[in-house]
Amino acid sequence: MSKESPRVLHFFKTYYPDSFGGIEQAIFQLCKGSARHGYTSEVLALSPNAHSAPIEFSGHLVHQAQLNIQIASTGLSWSAFRKFSALAKQADIIHLHYPWPFMDVVHFATMHGKPTVVTYHSDIVRQKTLLKLYRPLKNRFLASVDRIVATSPNYLATSPVLNCYRDKVVEITYGLDKSSYPAPAPELLANWRAKLGDKFFLFVGVLRYYKGLHILLDALQGTDYPVVIVGSGPVEAELKEHAARLGLRNLHFLGQLPDTDKVALLTLCYGVVFPSHLRSEAFGISLLEGAMYGKPMISSEIGTGTTYINIANETGLVVPPSDPVALRQAMTYLWEHPEKAAEMGARAEERYWKHFTAEQMVKSYVDLYDDLVKHRTGGGR
Repeated sequence: MSKESPRVLHFFKTYYPDSFGGIEQAIFQLCKGSARHGYTSEVLALSPNAHSAPIEFSGHLVHQAQLNIQIASTGLSWSAFRKFSALAKQADIIHLHYPWPFMDVVHFATMHGKPTVVTYHSDIVRQKTLLKLYRPLKNRFLASVDRIVATSPNYLATSPVLNCYRDKVVEITYGLDKSSYPAPAPELLANWRAKLGDKFFLFVGVLRYYKGLHILLDALQGTDYPVVIVGSGPVEAELKEHAARLGLRNLHFLGQLPDTDKVALLTLCYGVVFPSHLRSEAFGISLLEGAMYGKPMISSEIGTGTTYINIANETGLVVPPSDPVALRQAMTYLWEHPEKAAEMGARAEERYWKHFTAEQMVKSYVDLYDDLVKHRTGGGR
C-alpha cells in the first residue's frame, strides 16, 4: 500500500454521468473531500452505455461496467465481476453502498480480501417476496464486512436489520459542501421570480413511488398554494395525470434542471415540502439542501433520517405519512405565519452547519478508513 495515497474503491449501481441522486451526491462528496485527507477514490458503477475508458469527474475516476439486465430495480452486469476484481486489487479500502443484491454476489465472487465498509442507505421496503429469497445472502454479506455505516441515529433505532449488527455499526450522517454549489446570477433569480412569484413551496428529487408526491397533490386540492416540483422519474406521467384530474392550479412541473437553476429555486422558495411516506426514503439529501439554504421544511415521520434533519416545530413541521389533510394544514400554517417560518428556516440552517457539513461527514469516514487500514496492516498509514 502506498503511504502517500491509500485508495478507496466505491461500488454502486449508478453514478455520474448517468445519474446523480442523493446517494451519488454522497459518494461524490466523499471522493472530493477524502482527497483533502490524502485518499484517492475511484467509483465503479453500471451503465446502459458504458464507456470502456475511465471518466474523470471532479478529481476522481469513474469506471463503468455494461448494464446487461435489470430485475426488480437490481442491475446486473457480467463485466462488473472482472472490472471490480481488477480495481479491488489496487484498492486499500472497498466501500460498498447497500442495498443492491448484485453487489453482494460480486463481493463474494471476487474474494477480494480487502477491508470493507458498507454504507447502509436503506432497508429493502418494496420487494417483499424477493427479500425472502435474498435474506440468506443479505445476512451473510452484512456479517462478512468490517463496518456498517448507519446514516442517522433515527434509522439505526428503527431498522431491525441494522440492530442485528450493532457491534459493527457506526453512525455517520450525510453531509453537504455548500461551497460546491453554484451561486445563481441575479438575472437568473430575477427570471425565476418573474415566472413563479415571490412565495412558493419547493420539492426537489427523483419522482419515485416512495417520494409521496401523490399525497402532496391530494393536499393541494382546493388550495392556491404555488408548488414547484423539480425533477423527473418513473412516476412523472402518473403524477401529471393525477394533477390534471384534481384540477390543480399553481402547480409547476419543471423537470430536471441544471444545478444553477436548482440553487436559484432553493434560494427563492418560501419553504421545502418533502412528503416521502415510506422507509425507502432513508435520509433525504434534497431536504438537507433546504436546510442548508435556510428554509423551513415539511416532512413526514417515517422513522428515518428525514426527522433527524427536520426537527418538529424547531426547523419545520413534521406530519404523519400518507395524510394529505395534515400536510395541507402544515402548509397553511407556514404560509400564514411568515415570521415563524423564517425562524424555523434560520434554525434549519444553524442545524446544517452544526451537524451536516461535508467536512464532518468526510472526517468521520476518513477516521473509519484509517482505523481499518491500521488494523489490517498492524500500523499507521
